Amino acid sequence: MAEIVISEFMDEDAVAGLQADFDVHYDPNLVDAPEDLAGLLADARALVVRNRTQVRPDLLAAAPRLEVVGRLGVGLDNIDVDACRERSVEVRTAGAANANAVAEYVMGAAFALVRGALLASIRVAEGVWPRQEMVGTELAGRRMGLVGLGGIARLVATKAAALGMDVIAHDPILPADDPAWHLATSVEQGTLLGEADIISLHVPLLDSTRHLIGPGAIAAMKPEAIVINTSRGGIVDEDALLAALRSGRLGGAALDVFETEPVGPDQHERFAGVPNLILTPHIAGLTEESQRRVGEVTAENVRDVLRASEV
Repeated sequence: MAEIVISEFMDEDAVAGLQADFDVHYDPNLVDAPEDLAGLLADARALVVRNRTQVRPDLLAAAPRLEVVGRLGVGLDNIDVDACRERSVEVRTAGAANANAVAEYVMGAAFALVRGALLASIRVAEGVWPRQEMVGTELAGRRMGLVGLGGIARLVATKAAALGMDVIAHDPILPADDPAWHLATSVEQGTLLGEADIISLHVPLLDSTRHLIGPGAIAAMKPEAIVINTSRGGIVDEDALLAALRSGRLGGAALDVFETEPVGPDQHERFAGVPNLILTPHIAGLTEESQRRVGEVTAENVRDVLRASEV
């Protein structure tokens, strides 16, 4: 049986590197076959996952020899960290390996939304030439509001400032003397919601952050405000956001993460016909460069833990 089981897609070179040192079972479709996955874990010392494999007590129970869970990314809401700790199973993330990819996505979405590029492309493809109707705005001089000021948000702040944007942020966890605050002005959440032109979300999904962007938060925003969510789907109340976009209460939104993933055909009507809305399938952190980095870091993390236990 395999020492390492990889249940979601991973950079092929990183997989090959692990295969050179360990017995590896790699099947990116295992995420959709939890019973098969559990059956493969009897002798596994390591499990490598992305964001969909649910590492809960029942799965851990099927892996009595497990030493490490390698996360191809940074979010941990699909991993029961406490249960892993009780079992002395280490949880290693890829850290900031895909941070630049996400930050570039945020800025790209902001550009597309303030210029109306998505709608313009559709209209031109339909044979319409709406030049006078498609006068957008510039990012320079606008205010970027960051909810959370972790590693990705700091890169967004740097890129936004380079474009001439004013950057404000709300992060009650970050100490007031943290050097990151030189990248953004610290404000209360209510101030950020009311003053920001672009609101980018960079917080984990917790009970305290679920539906953080709901009817009340949306009511506090500028009518032309744009919301960009690359963190976790549950941060945004999707029904409230879609209603606000349909009514013209908000200027636009980009959703790369959703309350239910993957988004299936049965949800198509919810999002159909919503103006100035960008929908992408959880790809903000997926670039060729970032996937190489994420794979390399995760493979090294897993290798380090397994080698250490052999000493």
